[in-house]
Amino acid sequence: MKTLILVRHAKSSWDNLNLADFDRPLNERGKLDGPEMAKRTKDRGIKIDLFISSPAKRARKTAIFFLDEYDLSKKYLVLMPSLYEASIANFYNVLESIDSKYNTVAVFSHNPGTTDFANQLTNYQIDNMPTCGVFVVSFDAKNWSDFKDAEKEFLFFDFPKNPS
Repeated sequence: MKTLILVRHAKSSWDNLNLADFDRPLNERGKLDGPEMAKRTKDRGIKIDLFISSPAKRARKTAIFFLDEYDLSKKYLVLMPSLYEASIANFYNVLESIDSKYNTVAVFSHNPGTTDFANQLTNYQIDNMPTCGVFVVSFDAKNWSDFKDAEKEFLFFDFPKNPS
């Protein structure tokens, strides 16, 4: 059994309009939401084996909040440039390249790709993946290379403003 945790980066700052989109940092709300969503995910009993992120600053920092919550070093974080402005095909390509030794993988990326990809996975549809939203599915296979064609089971969808 494999589990995918799809995460949109936390809320980013628009304070400095001279920064390139790729370099935008998190704003204050994002700095609060990232650790909160990491904690909520861990509190569900999910153990993450590998973290894969867009190298954009806001996505990378969101992934680091999750690494910190899981008390793991940055050696568990892989930066994949194809996750910045990713298409659905980019997500599939990234997932299908994962070593089968990893059972639970968290992928950190951006909209609109994250929402589009989440809606491809199961019958559970979302209008929009909010910042720091977490969408989780599992599938019964030994290899990530089987991800695209495998039947996936929706496990949960959570986001910072979700009433608990």
